[in-house]
Amino acid sequence: MTSRLEIRRVDPSDDGEYDAWWDAYAAARRADLGDDALIWSHQESRAELLQESATTERHAFVARRDGEVVGACSLALSLKDNLHIAGIGVNVPPQHRRTGIGSALLAHLEAEARRAGRSTMRADIYWPASLPADGAGAANREFARRHGYEIALGDLQNRLDLPVADAVVGDLLAQAPATGYELRSWVGPVPEEFVAEWAALDALLDTEAPTGDLDLEASNADVADHRADEELQRTQGRTSFGTVALASDGRIAAYTQVVVSGDDGNAYQWGTLVRREDRGHRLGLRVKLENLRMLQRHSPVPPRIHTFNAESNTHMLEVNRRLGFVASARMAELQERLAP
Repeated sequence: MTSRLEIRRVDPSDDGEYDAWWDAYAAARRADLGDDALIWSHQESRAELLQESATTERHAFVARRDGEVVGACSLALSLKDNLHIAGIGVNVPPQHRRTGIGSALLAHLEAEARRAGRSTMRADIYWPASLPADGAGAANREFARRHGYEIALGDLQNRLDLPVADAVVGDLLAQAPATGYELRSWVGPVPEEFVAEWAALDALLDTEAPTGDLDLEASNADVADHRADEELQRTQGRTSFGTVALASDGRIAAYTQVVVSGDDGNAYQWGTLVRREDRGHRLGLRVKLENLRMLQRHSPVPPRIHTFNAESNTHMLEVNRRLGFVASARMAELQERLAP
């Protein structure tokens, strides 16, 4: 008799349920990328699922067969913008693949998205940097293709091993003098004097950076929501490093942020953006260098920084190349529009 597959929502406050979900998620990610897999830690993922967020509704689900957890998935629904989108993740440990579990989890998520009134599905998948940009030969890419999910934007996952020698940083700083701009850096939450402009720039990032064929609108800029995200980072045990370049009128011309995980010790490059009217002055390079210099003065220094950039974003990739980043994996931002 064929075993029945049961898919149930996870209560993240229940240790047993949450542990089973996270273990399946982490096992699947390691199977796809090995040592290059970037996995949100047990604490980081749980804190996000437990957060009472005004901006995003999140759910996690596990698939069980004969009492054994054989797969995991997640659903994220924005509550203030992009109300047509459902962000999803499907993770099946390698020993349970090719048995219909992934397809069942995906169908479950699509049904949940439809009930929430969403019409566009988005998912991120990863494969080794040695494979081509279209994902040919990657099992997760072929799975997505069979279900109608196509690449809307291709990204590179890049890694910078730390520390970077002071002489290298100094040489690069000489190439990006930022004449006419004041640089300010800090550790922790964004200072009150900058937070409104920071939130506004950060909200533009998804649409100002290359978006490929992604069906996106700009995010809402709200200081209260930004502070809630900072509180989530604190709960997750993360530490933020931020730098801005200020124009002569005192406004933020460019910003960058690196967040250090309290669990794996790695640093993660988050947003970097230069205002349109201030581009062409190498401000992106300058703020990244200042932030890197501050990070390396902090003890202990993280072993490496990870970042993601669209393969079409040649300018930022060149900035990262100058800093010493190397490609460690590829990521595809997938999209599928649900039939009515």
